[in-house]
Amino acid sequence: MDPTISVSKGCFVYKNGATRAGKKAASKRKRPAAESSSLLGKEIVQQPFYEEYRKAWNQINDHIADLQHRSYARTLEQLVDFVVGQAERATPDEVLPTAALLTGINQPDHLSQFTALTQRLHAQRAAMVCVLQSRDCVTLKAAVESLVFGLVEDDAEVEQMEDEDEDEDGAERDRKRLRRSQCTMKQLKSWYTNNFDSEQKHRQLVVILPDFECFNASVLQDLILILSAHCGSLPFVLVLGVATAMTAVHGTLPYHVSSKIRLRVFQTQAAPTGLNEVLDKVLLSPKYAFHLSGKTFKFLTHIFLYYDFSIHGFIQGFKYCLMEHFFGGNAYALCTDYSKALGRIKQLTHDDMETIRRLPSFRPYVEQINDCKRIIAVLTDDDYLKKKLPQLLRDCLLHFLLFRCSLEFLTELVGDLPRCPLGKLRRELYVNCLNRAVISTPEYKECQQMLSFLSKDEFVAKMNRALERTEHFLVEEIAPLELGEACTAVLRPKLEAIRLAVDEVVKATMATVTTTSPNETRQATDHLTPVASRQELKDQLLQRSKEDKMRHQLNTPTTQFARALQKTLQLIETEIVQDHLRALQDAPPIHELFVFSDIATVRRNIIGAPRAALHTALNNPHFYMQCKCCELQDQSLLVGTLPDLSVVYKLHLECGRMINLFDWLQAFRSVVSGSDNEEVAQEQIDPQIQARFTRAVAELQFLGYIKMSKRKTDHATRLTW
Repeated sequence: MDPTISVSKGCFVYKNGATRAGKKAASKRKRPAAESSSLLGKEIVQQPFYEEYRKAWNQINDHIADLQHRSYARTLEQLVDFVVGQAERATPDEVLPTAALLTGINQPDHLSQFTALTQRLHAQRAAMVCVLQSRDCVTLKAAVESLVFGLVEDDAEVEQMEDEDEDEDGAERDRKRLRRSQCTMKQLKSWYTNNFDSEQKHRQLVVILPDFECFNASVLQDLILILSAHCGSLPFVLVLGVATAMTAVHGTLPYHVSSKIRLRVFQTQAAPTGLNEVLDKVLLSPKYAFHLSGKTFKFLTHIFLYYDFSIHGFIQGFKYCLMEHFFGGNAYALCTDYSKALGRIKQLTHDDMETIRRLPSFRPYVEQINDCKRIIAVLTDDDYLKKKLPQLLRDCLLHFLLFRCSLEFLTELVGDLPRCPLGKLRRELYVNCLNRAVISTPEYKECQQMLSFLSKDEFVAKMNRALERTEHFLVEEIAPLELGEACTAVLRPKLEAIRLAVDEVVKATMATVTTTSPNETRQATDHLTPVASRQELKDQLLQRSKEDKMRHQLNTPTTQFARALQKTLQLIETEIVQDHLRALQDAPPIHELFVFSDIATVRRNIIGAPRAALHTALNNPHFYMQCKCCELQDQSLLVGTLPDLSVVYKLHLECGRMINLFDWLQAFRSVVSGSDNEEVAQEQIDPQIQARFTRAVAELQFLGYIKMSKRKTDHATRLTW
């Protein structure tokens, strides 16, 4: 067995005579290598699908990073101005400048905000920054040591970056690293006095607590009192990352502590607002060929809304979907720009063509072909199918562009209706339109009914806003794309027809329109038959009233405005919703190359099932270890070659609520030794086997399957069933 391979947690050190790395070595470490190592082999990295995956993810990731940087910019500018402004304000009294940043409960995203703040302060050379995590500040002594050490090391890193910018080949600068025992406030004051001259005294010492609610209240109060006591000689600025509300600050800090700080509150963008911005401007952008199905999209948003409020977690989930999609094979490398996809068609092999033929939407495409020779050619001839692929790819790409434009129109039209039957946000409408035929849903009919109840001014204003928004989207987002002209050519005539219908609504009056067909006239004259008695007249009038009521229930327009409005809504339904907002099952053939819909894989890998995984690992170790000694013909079998923990676990499954430790040990020994002879059972237990059993029981207790009983010292209580 290799001496560096161990199943236990260990660290193997190889001393090769190297000393502490200097500035040159550190600068070399910071520069990434030209070719970074990858877990995947070259045979995977050089495949077209992987190249397309890397390109797509880099574009999306850069777009998201730029968007988040701009969303953080305003708050960061205010924070930087607050920190810089403290240098000009004299604080003879012991009052600590404090900024409370309301970050929201999306805890995984907080560090990125404070990292951006640190970088901004370093870029302006305005402050030294120390980020204190609650896990590093269990006691006051640990908090002070982490604070001093972080500020000194931050100064060393900044100076090193400045030296590297000035001279990359300069001499190594000697700097003595402080030990934790030397990190005191006295040492910090001495360091600040010796390293900063009068011109650099404007550099503030910023202390950031990103998880304010997680700090021990007593440690936090004492730390603030210490900082306020030294703020006359050391320019401290405290930044609190508050995840909940300002009531948490007031509840944690009593008056004698809160009176020592000068608090200013800053508000960041709410997590749902940030997610909607990322979805609308990046993930739903028409410039990317990759799309998520409605169910997968809804699944990721539900994880965000009901679990962690983490935008970073949502992005990583989207990245996993992107990776799963492209790793389906080189056929999925066609999920790119139209011109690039045409160039990749020639590189497809027979296996890639078979992958395309196995797509669920390919069968309806074949069934609609009437010529038998063409059907045989499509199913057997790769060259013939390659000639058909350009048109199929163009239809798919154009369909999703038209879908996105129509979604923009519908969002403006129904997004602010009462109760929002189809949804208020664009992402909700996206899910509803992809999951089902929205035109036949009762929610859409309810939206139509609400639109028909609007007054003329409200309806015309809403229609004009929808048309202007769609036109702007066509010009700004669709026109620069490769198939933008084709999309505009299809959609613009329909928008013009809707605009003309709106003009008719404007010109329409509230005058009653009476138009009767010949059949209605004949029925009316038939009704006006001579009557012989009052009873017959009563029956005829009752029948007429029922027909009028039935005609009224059918919403037959009786005014010019009502007829023009009904005509406009019918035009929207046929030209926009029915033609372009079709469900995913009605999308063009081979649309699976552009849409990821494997929600089962995403659910299994993103939301883990730890109990099921532990049971599988302990009941059948061969599932994960893939070793021959652990292979079982039946999972209920017990063999001595299994790991001790697995043997103990399988034995405990056969017990009830209370487990006798001695009987458990005897059963373990019989399995490990491979003999259940009574004479062997009466022999003294081997200390090595007893030690193995004790360790396995302790591990099982650590996993939470058992606990030691207080009622019976020689028994264990089973906790799972």
